[in-house]
Amino acid sequence: MTADAAAAAVAGTAGRVPGAQELGVYLVTDTALAGRHGHGVLGVVRAAVGAGVRIVQVRDKTASARDLLALTVAVADAVGDRALVVVDDRLDVALAARHEGHAVAGVHLGQSDVPASAARALLGPDAHVGLTANTTRHLVEVAAMPHGTVDLLGVGVVHPTSTKPDHPPALGVAGFARIAATTTVPCVGIGGVGLADVGPLRAAGAAGVAVVSGICAAPDPGAAAAAFVAAWDGAGR
Repeated sequence: MTADAAAAAVAGTAGRVPGAQELGVYLVTDTALAGRHGHGVLGVVRAAVGAGVRIVQVRDKTASARDLLALTVAVADAVGDRALVVVDDRLDVALAARHEGHAVAGVHLGQSDVPASAARALLGPDAHVGLTANTTRHLVEVAAMPHGTVDLLGVGVVHPTSTKPDHPPALGVAGFARIAATTTVPCVGIGGVGLADVGPLRAAGAAGVAVVSGICAAPDPGAAAAAFVAAWDGAGR
């Protein structure tokens, strides 16, 4: 999907994910890593979206609500016309940004955050609600929700990763494939995903691959994002 097509998807769906095989590369921001080479979050995000990234999750576990809101608004104002922008964990921040009229599509929730059903009720039917899921129990709970409650599942970790020190046991590509095969909700692989994982994850049923350090910590985040996008597109041929 080109940047223009991504913009059309955002405009046409008011933020909801367009289709199970249309996600591609999903950037998750890391403020510390983005500053490693002086780019900052906005620099990384602009470069990544310019290279074809279609969805950006604004994540900063240590930021205050006020600071995360400011960062989210800045990201949405920079790229929200070309990519879906979602907030990690903080439904309150997503709601505040949307209330102020910024192009924030919605939220991505963890298992300890507010329930996805509550997020859907507060955000509305056209917003984006993502959910982390990595066990059979999680999938059973998702299956019991009304259709359309959750737009995508973040499934992982695929490999151990230092960007989430408290992560559950790594699934590997085979474990990801088992989960993706048991749900109709689009699944995105996350956790230590490198270029070599893109093809196998797409073959395993991934609707996209979520990347943190592979783009945020790169000396040239645009080139790194372009490599991931090319690997994803190449795996689909």
